[in-house]
Amino acid sequence: MGDLTTNSDRLIEEARRVRDDNRSGGRHRRAGSIGEGSRDIKARHLMRKVVRALAAIGAILVAAMIAGMVIGGLGFVGVMLTALAVLTAVVVFSVFPRMKVPKRADLNKGDVRQMVGRTELWLEHQRPALPAPAARLIDDMGVQLDTLGAQLETIDQNHPAARDIRTLVGEVLPETIDSYRRIPAGMRGDKSAGSTPDEQVTQSLSAISKELDSINRQLSSGAMDDLAIKTRYLDYKYGENPQTKIEKN
Repeated sequence: MGDLTTNSDRLIEEARRVRDDNRSGGRHRRAGSIGEGSRDIKARHLMRKVVRALAAIGAILVAAMIAGMVIGGLGFVGVMLTALAVLTAVVVFSVFPRMKVPKRADLNKGDVRQMVGRTELWLEHQRPALPAPAARLIDDMGVQLDTLGAQLETIDQNHPAARDIRTLVGEVLPETIDSYRRIPAGMRGDKSAGSTPDEQVTQSLSAISKELDSINRQLSSGAMDDLAIKTRYLDYKYGENPQTKIEKN
């Protein structure tokens, strides 16, 4: 049991080091992907754009060749028009179609890998609206979600605990952030019930982050039946649910 837990800790720490290495080179912390799931989605989106651009360029060149054979040569004007068409295709397909931010309702759809990727991508677009401590927690969650998604792929997705985990990641986590974002920006620093919404959302995300670490350790040790993750888990382990505090403001 101890060895398995140690291995899980080592896995999480190694993933964090890889993530930090990938972000090195002077880039702003909020500019990169928080995990492999969102990075894979972006890579696939980019590849589709490249394929479309190459197909468009190929079609333009074929059309130019056919036109040249029909009229006995393109001439200088024809060559320039062809080059302009190719340049236009490159510019257009480098910009469009833009990557869509996943909708809240779609986060929990598909298999576990898709859920993790969508949630990471959605979280990346929420970081600019969060206070700095909460944004740093979002960065760390990318590693935790990657590890969780990899472990869940090996178990029965209909297991009650697996469904509870999907609820935590695909519903509770985004709802916590949405509850905070519904508060007007000018009121997020105002104290209510002893703390500010900025502090409350950071506390909530910290609790979720701790729970994700705990889940990963339990999964790695094979203690699936010991998991009892419900939407009320924050109340049970950390006292009054910080999310509830946020919604009351």
